[in-house]
Amino acid sequence: MQSNKLRVMTVFGTRPDTIKMAPVVHALRAEPQIADIVCVTAQHRQMLDDLLDLFGIEPEYDLNVMTPNQTLTQITTRVLEGMENVLQQAKPDVVLVHGDTSTSTAAALAAFYQNVPVGHVEAGLRTNDRWLPFPEEMNRRLTGTIASYHFAPTTLAREHLLRENVNVDDIIVTGNTVIDAFLATARRVDLPQPPRWNEIDPSRPLIVVTAHRRENHPHMRAMCEAMREIAELPWKPQIYWPVHPSPQVRPVAYEVLDGVPGVILVEPIDYAHMVAAVKASTFVLTDSGGLQEEAPCLGKPVLVMRDETERPEGLEAGTLELVGPHRKKILEASRRLLSDEAEYARMARAANPYGDGHASARIVAWLLARLRDGAFPEPFGAVRS
Repeated sequence: MQSNKLRVMTVFGTRPDTIKMAPVVHALRAEPQIADIVCVTAQHRQMLDDLLDLFGIEPEYDLNVMTPNQTLTQITTRVLEGMENVLQQAKPDVVLVHGDTSTSTAAALAAFYQNVPVGHVEAGLRTNDRWLPFPEEMNRRLTGTIASYHFAPTTLAREHLLRENVNVDDIIVTGNTVIDAFLATARRVDLPQPPRWNEIDPSRPLIVVTAHRRENHPHMRAMCEAMREIAELPWKPQIYWPVHPSPQVRPVAYEVLDGVPGVILVEPIDYAHMVAAVKASTFVLTDSGGLQEEAPCLGKPVLVMRDETERPEGLEAGTLELVGPHRKKILEASRRLLSDEAEYARMARAANPYGDGHASARIVAWLLARLRDGAFPEPFGAVRS
């Protein structure tokens, strides 16, 4: 009966958490014992809408919080206030939030105020420096403190939670849902060509770039100067950069790189286009979290333009290298991948420590086991929770 169904609300609102929560929404909707409810905050309006179309999701609630040049305080207060009415109307049994966004922290706090338990998807990532990345590290710590249920993507994330005295029975290692979304999209035979793809020379190396982290805003010029020097290397590499609309990113990128031979700057692209671009790339230069997990699926080395990463499993596996937002390090590491076949082959191993494509199914099964006396699923990897 409808009244016996477990009412699960998912809340998300940025590009990264929409990608990672979309497979969770589909897994919830496929389960007859669950009544799923989707609430979006639209912290990123246009990018959110494009992804909702791609994944075929129609939210029941839309807070529409985005405003031009919004501050973290504005995002947080609008989500907190908006969620109060949504929770009172929807009456969920549990609220699922994702990762480290301000949307997730504010939604988790709103649920706590309504005495609704919170499940944290992608729980347990840590750099152990509250300022790196900012504000994400503190967001995920706060969300983890509020959460009742913790869906850790890896064994290491689980260990972080245990060190913070989270009850072992409240944690399961699921793998990361980003792999679920990535594999489902990569299997599509109709992946569209990204914008200006006709300008790409397939005989030359291709570097796909993303850069948007707030912590890197002061270093954006140095990062762009590194890319300009990379484009001048003798291997004639091409740089394909969908430029984030942030006023701290876009003006600098276009000032330094627009018109440089081999550099193609485009407007932000949708997820399907990004998957297609990464598939065609030689390697990836990024400060994004998701690409650190996605690119290894296709055997693409990733140079991480940050000084810290919450994904040390990739460093250990050899698929990631930290180069920071530093011009010299970015240039030297790129030169090495372009010139040293052995080094490229070492990093291009396709081993992926982040998931097997079944994280969302584990989350749904665990919720039913915990809240409806179902059978607990096997965790991802060797560790049982």
